[in-house]
Amino acid sequence: MEYAFFEGRIVPIEEAKISIKTNSFHYGTAVFEGIRAYWNEEHHQLYILFAREHYQRLLANCRAMFMELPYSVDDLVNITVELLRKNNIKHDVYIRPIAYFKDLALTPKLIGFTPEIAIYTYSFGRYLDTSKGIRVKTSSWIRNDDNSIPSRWKVAGAYVNSALAKTEAILAGYDEAIMLNQNGFVAEGSGENIFLVRGRKVVTPPCWDHILEGITRSAVIKLIKNELVLEVEERSISRSELYSADEVFLTGTAAEITPVVEIDNRKIGSGDIGPITRELQKIYFDAVRGNIERYKGWLTPVYES
Repeated sequence: MEYAFFEGRIVPIEEAKISIKTNSFHYGTAVFEGIRAYWNEEHHQLYILFAREHYQRLLANCRAMFMELPYSVDDLVNITVELLRKNNIKHDVYIRPIAYFKDLALTPKLIGFTPEIAIYTYSFGRYLDTSKGIRVKTSSWIRNDDNSIPSRWKVAGAYVNSALAKTEAILAGYDEAIMLNQNGFVAEGSGENIFLVRGRKVVTPPCWDHILEGITRSAVIKLIKNELVLEVEERSISRSELYSADEVFLTGTAAEITPVVEIDNRKIGSGDIGPITRELQKIYFDAVRGNIERYKGWLTPVYES
Protein backbone atom coordinates (compact mmCIF):
# COMPACT_ATOMS: atom_id res chain seq x y z
CA MET A 1 0.00 0.00 0.00
CA GLU A 2 1.21 3.51 -0.83
CA TYR A 3 1.04 6.30 1.73
CA ALA A 4 1.17 10.11 1.69
CA PHE A 5 1.36 12.78 4.37
CA PHE A 6 -1.85 14.76 4.10
CA GLU A 7 -3.08 17.55 6.36
CA GLY A 8 -1.34 16.35 9.50
CA ARG A 9 -1.43 12.57 9.08
CA ILE A 10 0.18 9.79 7.09
CA VAL A 11 -2.71 8.17 5.24
CA PRO A 12 -3.23 5.74 2.34
CA ILE A 13 -2.72 7.66 -0.92
CA GLU A 14 -6.39 7.15 -1.84
CA GLU A 15 -7.39 9.29 1.16
CA ALA A 16 -5.09 12.19 0.26
CA LYS A 17 -7.59 14.17 -1.80
CA ILE A 18 -8.61 17.82 -2.02
CA SER A 19 -11.97 19.23 -3.08
CA ILE A 20 -12.48 20.79 -6.50
CA LYS A 21 -13.45 23.91 -4.51
CA THR A 22 -9.98 24.22 -2.94
CA ASN A 23 -8.80 27.83 -3.22
CA SER A 24 -5.19 27.18 -4.32
CA PHE A 25 -6.39 24.80 -7.04
CA HIS A 26 -8.23 27.70 -8.68
CA TYR A 27 -5.63 30.44 -8.33
CA GLY A 28 -2.27 28.64 -8.58
CA THR A 29 -1.13 29.78 -5.13
CA ALA A 30 0.31 26.44 -3.98
CA VAL A 31 4.00 26.41 -3.03
CA PHE A 32 5.97 23.27 -3.77
CA GLU A 33 9.38 21.62 -3.79
CA GLY A 34 10.94 18.72 -5.65
CA ILE A 35 13.32 16.54 -3.63
CA ARG A 36 15.23 13.47 -4.74
CA ALA A 37 16.29 10.51 -2.64
CA TYR A 38 18.91 8.08 -3.94
CA TRP A 39 19.20 4.40 -3.08
CA ASN A 40 22.69 3.01 -2.45
CA GLU A 41 22.54 -0.77 -2.71
CA GLU A 42 26.04 -1.25 -1.27
CA HIS A 43 25.19 0.83 1.82
CA HIS A 44 21.64 -0.56 1.86
CA GLN A 45 20.59 3.02 2.48
CA LEU A 46 18.25 5.63 1.01
CA TYR A 47 19.70 9.15 1.09
CA ILE A 48 17.48 12.25 0.84
CA LEU A 49 19.39 14.96 -1.00
CA PHE A 50 19.34 18.45 0.53
CA ALA A 51 16.25 17.73 2.64
CA ARG A 52 16.82 20.65 5.01
CA GLU A 53 17.67 23.10 2.22
CA HIS A 54 14.50 22.26 0.31
CA TYR A 55 12.28 22.67 3.35
CA GLN A 56 14.03 25.91 4.33
CA ARG A 57 13.20 27.27 0.87
CA LEU A 58 9.64 25.93 1.01
CA LEU A 59 8.93 27.63 4.34
CA ALA A 60 10.54 30.89 3.17
CA ASN A 61 8.41 30.87 0.01
CA CYS A 62 5.32 30.04 2.05
CA ARG A 63 5.93 33.03 4.31
CA ALA A 64 6.29 35.24 1.23
CA MET A 65 2.86 33.99 0.15
CA PHE A 66 1.34 34.71 3.63
CA MET A 67 1.17 30.95 4.21
CA GLU A 68 2.27 30.19 7.79
CA LEU A 69 2.58 26.43 8.17
CA PRO A 70 2.60 24.92 11.69
CA TYR A 71 5.80 22.96 10.99
CA SER A 72 9.52 23.60 11.37
CA VAL A 73 12.23 22.43 8.98
CA ASP A 74 13.05 19.59 11.39
CA ASP A 75 9.39 18.58 11.54
CA LEU A 76 9.15 18.33 7.75
CA VAL A 77 12.42 16.41 7.41
CA ASN A 78 11.29 13.94 10.08
CA ILE A 79 7.87 13.54 8.46
CA THR A 80 9.54 12.82 5.11
CA VAL A 81 11.84 10.21 6.64
CA GLU A 82 8.82 8.58 8.32
CA LEU A 83 6.88 8.60 5.05
CA LEU A 84 9.71 6.97 3.10
CA ARG A 85 10.04 4.29 5.77
CA LYS A 86 6.28 3.71 5.80
CA ASN A 87 6.38 3.20 2.02
CA ASN A 88 9.46 0.98 2.44
CA ILE A 89 11.17 2.69 -0.50
CA LYS A 90 14.45 1.10 -1.54
CA HIS A 91 15.02 2.67 -4.95
CA ASP A 92 15.60 6.17 -6.31
CA VAL A 93 12.53 8.29 -5.67
CA TYR A 94 11.21 11.82 -6.14
CA ILE A 95 9.46 13.55 -3.23
CA ARG A 96 6.84 16.26 -3.77
CA PRO A 97 5.85 18.48 -0.82
CA ILE A 98 3.11 20.96 -1.72
CA ALA A 99 1.62 23.62 0.55
CA TYR A 100 -1.73 25.19 -0.29
CA PHE A 101 -4.72 27.08 1.03
CA LYS A 102 -7.28 24.38 1.73
CA ASP A 103 -10.28 26.71 2.07
CA LEU A 104 -13.27 26.08 -0.18
CA ALA A 105 -13.51 29.70 -1.29
CA LEU A 106 -13.34 31.51 -4.61
CA THR A 107 -11.38 34.69 -3.92
CA PRO A 108 -7.91 35.41 -5.40
CA LYS A 109 -6.15 36.65 -2.26
CA LEU A 110 -3.46 35.39 0.13
CA ILE A 111 -4.84 36.37 3.53
CA GLY A 112 -7.60 34.99 5.71
CA PHE A 113 -7.10 31.41 4.51
CA THR A 114 -5.87 28.20 6.17
CA PRO A 115 -2.59 26.71 4.87
CA GLU A 116 -1.91 22.97 4.77
CA ILE A 117 0.76 20.70 3.33
CA ALA A 118 0.81 17.34 1.59
CA ILE A 119 3.87 15.20 0.81
CA TYR A 120 3.95 12.22 -1.52
CA THR A 121 6.49 10.16 -3.46
CA TYR A 122 6.81 9.53 -7.16
CA SER A 123 8.98 7.12 -9.18
CA PHE A 124 10.40 9.76 -11.46
CA GLY A 125 13.42 8.20 -13.18
CA ARG A 126 15.42 10.48 -15.48
CA TYR A 127 13.71 13.79 -16.22
CA LEU A 128 16.03 14.47 -19.17
CA ASP A 129 18.61 12.29 -20.92
CA THR A 130 21.77 12.79 -18.88
CA SER A 131 23.63 10.03 -20.75
CA LYS A 132 23.92 11.51 -24.23
CA GLY A 133 22.78 15.11 -23.96
CA ILE A 134 19.76 17.01 -25.21
CA ARG A 135 18.71 19.47 -27.93
CA VAL A 136 17.24 22.76 -26.73
CA LYS A 137 15.45 25.74 -28.28
CA THR A 138 15.50 29.37 -27.24
CA SER A 139 11.88 30.04 -26.35
CA SER A 140 9.72 32.86 -27.66
CA TRP A 141 8.21 33.01 -24.17
CA ILE A 142 9.96 35.42 -21.76
CA ARG A 143 10.86 34.35 -18.22
CA ASN A 144 8.67 35.81 -15.48
CA ASP A 145 9.84 39.19 -14.22
CA ASP A 146 10.54 39.47 -10.48
CA ASN A 147 7.93 42.25 -10.24
CA SER A 148 5.34 40.03 -11.90
CA ILE A 149 5.64 36.50 -10.49
CA PRO A 150 9.09 35.96 -8.92
CA SER A 151 10.96 33.04 -10.47
CA ARG A 152 12.82 32.52 -7.20
CA TRP A 153 9.58 31.31 -5.62
CA LYS A 154 8.36 27.82 -6.51
CA VAL A 155 4.70 28.85 -6.80
CA ALA A 156 2.42 26.63 -8.88
CA GLY A 157 0.88 29.40 -10.98
CA ALA A 158 4.29 30.64 -12.10
CA TYR A 159 4.88 27.36 -13.91
CA VAL A 160 2.38 28.21 -16.63
CA ASN A 161 5.33 30.22 -17.98
CA SER A 162 7.50 27.10 -17.94
CA ALA A 163 4.77 24.91 -19.43
CA LEU A 164 4.33 27.25 -22.39
CA ALA A 165 8.08 27.26 -23.11
CA LYS A 166 8.53 23.50 -22.65
CA THR A 167 5.54 22.70 -24.87
CA GLU A 168 6.75 25.05 -27.60
CA ALA A 169 10.14 23.32 -27.57
CA ILE A 170 8.70 19.80 -27.69
CA LEU A 171 6.33 20.65 -30.55
CA ALA A 172 9.29 22.04 -32.48
CA GLY A 173 11.17 18.75 -32.05
CA TYR A 174 13.46 19.73 -29.16
CA ASP A 175 13.87 18.28 -25.67
CA GLU A 176 13.86 21.47 -23.63
CA ALA A 177 13.61 25.26 -23.77
CA ILE A 178 15.97 28.04 -22.75
CA MET A 179 14.22 31.17 -21.58
CA LEU A 180 15.42 34.76 -21.85
CA ASN A 181 14.42 37.50 -19.43
CA GLN A 182 12.76 40.81 -20.32
CA ASN A 183 16.21 42.36 -20.93
CA GLY A 184 17.07 39.71 -23.51
CA PHE A 185 19.62 37.89 -21.33
CA VAL A 186 19.64 34.14 -20.73
CA ALA A 187 17.67 33.25 -17.60
CA GLU A 188 17.30 29.45 -17.34
CA GLY A 189 15.59 26.39 -18.77
CA SER A 190 11.89 25.77 -18.24
CA GLY A 191 12.75 24.04 -14.97
CA GLU A 192 16.56 24.11 -14.72
CA ASN A 193 19.47 26.47 -14.17
CA ILE A 194 22.02 26.81 -16.96
CA PHE A 195 25.84 26.81 -17.09
CA LEU A 196 28.27 27.54 -19.95
CA VAL A 197 31.88 26.39 -20.20
CA ARG A 198 34.27 28.76 -21.97
CA GLY A 199 37.85 27.56 -21.79
CA ARG A 200 38.70 26.98 -18.13
CA LYS A 201 35.89 29.20 -16.85
CA VAL A 202 32.28 28.27 -16.09
CA VAL A 203 29.63 30.98 -16.48
CA THR A 204 26.08 31.03 -15.09
CA PRO A 205 23.37 33.73 -14.93
CA PRO A 206 23.15 35.68 -11.65
CA CYS A 207 20.16 35.60 -9.34
CA TRP A 208 19.05 39.09 -10.45
CA ASP A 209 18.44 37.84 -14.00
CA HIS A 210 15.12 36.30 -12.85
CA ILE A 211 16.17 32.74 -12.12
CA LEU A 212 15.28 30.20 -9.47
CA GLU A 213 17.99 30.25 -6.82
CA GLY A 214 18.56 26.56 -7.38
CA ILE A 215 19.76 24.26 -4.61
CA THR A 216 21.43 21.99 -7.16
CA ARG A 217 22.89 25.11 -8.81
CA SER A 218 24.60 26.06 -5.53
CA ALA A 219 25.92 22.52 -5.05
CA VAL A 220 27.29 22.38 -8.59
CA ILE A 221 29.08 25.71 -8.13
CA LYS A 222 30.80 24.23 -5.06
CA LEU A 223 31.80 21.10 -6.99
CA ILE A 224 33.22 23.15 -9.86
CA LYS A 225 35.30 25.26 -7.49
CA ASN A 226 36.37 22.54 -5.06
CA GLU A 227 36.71 19.44 -7.24
CA LEU A 228 37.49 20.78 -10.73
CA VAL A 229 39.33 23.87 -9.41
CA LEU A 230 37.74 26.09 -12.04
CA GLU A 231 36.54 29.68 -11.79
CA VAL A 232 32.78 30.24 -11.73
CA GLU A 233 31.57 33.61 -13.02
CA GLU A 234 28.00 34.72 -12.27
CA ARG A 235 27.02 37.34 -14.84
CA SER A 236 24.47 38.15 -17.51
CA ILE A 237 24.72 36.02 -20.65
CA SER A 238 23.60 37.08 -24.14
CA ARG A 239 21.78 34.57 -26.32
CA SER A 240 24.55 34.57 -28.95
CA GLU A 241 27.08 33.53 -26.30
CA LEU A 242 25.29 30.19 -25.99
CA TYR A 243 26.33 29.30 -29.53
CA SER A 244 30.04 29.92 -28.95
CA ALA A 245 30.27 27.99 -25.66
CA ASP A 246 32.55 24.96 -25.44
CA GLU A 247 29.99 23.14 -23.29
CA VAL A 248 26.52 23.85 -21.91
CA PHE A 249 24.68 21.94 -19.20
CA LEU A 250 21.49 22.29 -17.16
CA THR A 251 21.12 21.60 -13.45
CA GLY A 252 18.20 20.95 -11.13
CA THR A 253 16.80 18.42 -8.70
CA ALA A 254 14.88 16.75 -11.52
CA ALA A 255 17.41 17.41 -14.30
CA GLU A 256 20.45 16.61 -12.11
CA ILE A 257 23.31 17.52 -14.50
CA THR A 258 22.04 17.33 -18.08
CA PRO A 259 24.43 18.05 -20.98
CA VAL A 260 23.18 20.24 -23.82
CA VAL A 261 24.69 19.22 -27.16
CA GLU A 262 22.66 21.44 -29.50
CA ILE A 263 20.94 24.83 -29.23
CA ASP A 264 18.75 26.26 -31.99
CA ASN A 265 20.13 23.75 -34.53
CA ARG A 266 23.73 24.68 -33.66
CA LYS A 267 26.11 22.10 -32.22
CA ILE A 268 27.67 23.02 -28.91
CA GLY A 269 31.40 22.28 -28.99
CA SER A 270 31.89 18.93 -30.69
CA GLY A 271 28.19 18.12 -30.45
CA ASP A 272 28.89 15.54 -27.73
CA ILE A 273 29.12 15.66 -23.93
CA GLY A 274 32.12 17.80 -23.02
CA PRO A 275 34.91 16.63 -20.68
CA ILE A 276 34.10 19.09 -17.88
CA THR A 277 30.39 18.21 -17.92
CA ARG A 278 31.18 14.49 -17.94
CA GLU A 279 33.60 14.76 -15.01
CA LEU A 280 31.15 16.91 -13.08
CA GLN A 281 28.38 14.36 -13.64
CA LYS A 282 30.52 11.56 -12.21
CA ILE A 283 31.41 13.52 -9.08
CA TYR A 284 27.81 14.64 -8.57
CA PHE A 285 26.27 11.17 -8.88
CA ASP A 286 28.89 9.71 -6.53
CA ALA A 287 28.16 12.46 -4.00
CA VAL A 288 24.36 12.12 -4.04
CA ARG A 289 24.58 8.36 -3.49
CA GLY A 290 26.74 8.79 -0.41
CA ASN A 291 29.97 7.57 -1.98
CA ILE A 292 32.01 10.70 -1.19
CA GLU A 293 32.48 11.17 2.52
CA ARG A 294 33.08 14.94 2.40
CA TYR A 295 29.62 15.46 0.88
CA LYS A 296 27.70 13.27 3.32
CA GLY A 297 26.43 16.50 4.89
CA TRP A 298 24.21 16.93 1.84
CA LEU A 299 22.36 13.74 2.71
CA THR A 300 19.77 12.57 5.20
CA PRO A 301 19.80 8.77 5.64
CA VAL A 302 16.35 7.21 5.90
CA TYR A 303 17.05 3.82 7.44
CA GLU A 304 18.89 3.22 10.69
CA SER A 305 22.33 1.63 10.36
